[in-house]
Amino acid sequence: MWRSTVGKKAVMAVTGLVMLAYLAAHMFGNLKIFFGPGEFNHYAHWLRVIGEPALHYEWFLWLVRVALVASVVLHGVAAYQLSRRDLAARPRKYARRRQGASYATRTMRWGGVILGLFVVWHILDLTTLTVNERAEPGHPYQNVVATFSTWYGNTIYIVAMLALGAHIRHGLWSAIQTLGAGRPHRDRALKIASTAVAVVLAGGFISVPIGVMTGVVS
Repeated sequence: MWRSTVGKKAVMAVTGLVMLAYLAAHMFGNLKIFFGPGEFNHYAHWLRVIGEPALHYEWFLWLVRVALVASVVLHGVAAYQLSRRDLAARPRKYARRRQGASYATRTMRWGGVILGLFVVWHILDLTTLTVNERAEPGHPYQNVVATFSTWYGNTIYIVAMLALGAHIRHGLWSAIQTLGAGRPHRDRALKIASTAVAVVLAGGFISVPIGVMTGVVS
């Protein structure tokens, strides 16, 4: 299955949906920042004690991290190998660009690279606090405010979230088709749904830095 093109596309679809589910949960968690430091810091602490006493401190988080890393690696490897097959099958570019190819379709590969680099930055910024100069260990709310009080923190985050929206819009639609859920009579509705999911997720994430910039979150 893995060696076939269809198999690789199926792996990309499933791992993409796993990451999409995580992003939705992550976005809703991020929006707790609008309820104040007490609510947000309590939520951040709760994530570390999920499953206790059956699970030890942060075990649930590490299980999620392992699943995400596996999904990202499988997704990235499958995308790279499919891209190489595509280039090998058509080493010369088409004389005319396909009319149906959207901006998101043409930039999926670069969007994936941008998001990969952003994940590294995001971990260094808000997990290890390596690049967050005004970070306070153990104070997630204050650390978010600190990073979005800088022009580069806002720029990096907002650009990455716009790339995420474009990636989700095309990726979710592709996953639906790959997994056989698409039908001619409902394609239009599914395309609208994919766009709506992309807008809601990207908008939800971007609302946090905007909240800090406008003083709503301080």
